[in-house]
Amino acid sequence: MSTTIKKPTYTWRVVDIVVAAVVAVACGVIFWLWDQAYVGVTAATAAFAPLSGLYSGGWLLAGVLGGLIVRKPGAALFCEILAAVVEALLGSQFGVTVLLSGLVQGAGAELVFAAFRYRRWNLGVALLAGAVSGLALGVSECLQFFVEWEFGWQVAYTVFAVISGVVIAGLLSWLAVKALAKTGALSAFAAGRAADV
Repeated sequence: MSTTIKKPTYTWRVVDIVVAAVVAVACGVIFWLWDQAYVGVTAATAAFAPLSGLYSGGWLLAGVLGGLIVRKPGAALFCEILAAVVEALLGSQFGVTVLLSGLVQGAGAELVFAAFRYRRWNLGVALLAGAVSGLALGVSECLQFFVEWEFGWQVAYTVFAVISGVVIAGLLSWLAVKALAKTGALSAFAAGRAADV
């Protein structure tokens, strides 16, 4: 008895676009709310500013979550960029720089999903996507905003951003997809039917 492994389809359906947009808009609102608390975070970490990297994972949710749900090339990038656009339109204190951040951070998650050829969607892949997004965030922010820091601080900030990406973007996104799948809300997607969820 022969078994055929069904190859994933990479063509976007209307439902993929709509759900990716909904995820992105919701995450954009979360990003904006995350912005509001950042002033308190910087005050709390004033003695050792790189610790603020532990807070950064909230800005990485859209790419990992969108990628895990839609499971198509470009989903992580699309969700992260659109979420950044929403964040900017709501009046982010970081201005239009969030658009570049969305591009860089979304590319981090997209790179991981592409490395697995958009075929593996387990917890390990989700955590790795969060980690690489955190790495992209850490490096880009050190180059944009923290150039004056000594190298050791930049490395520490990036390490903290990676940890935050793993826990907040990777783990929480995977748990959210798993919970949504159990409700049947993702039944139109492979994420709602897969055993690895």
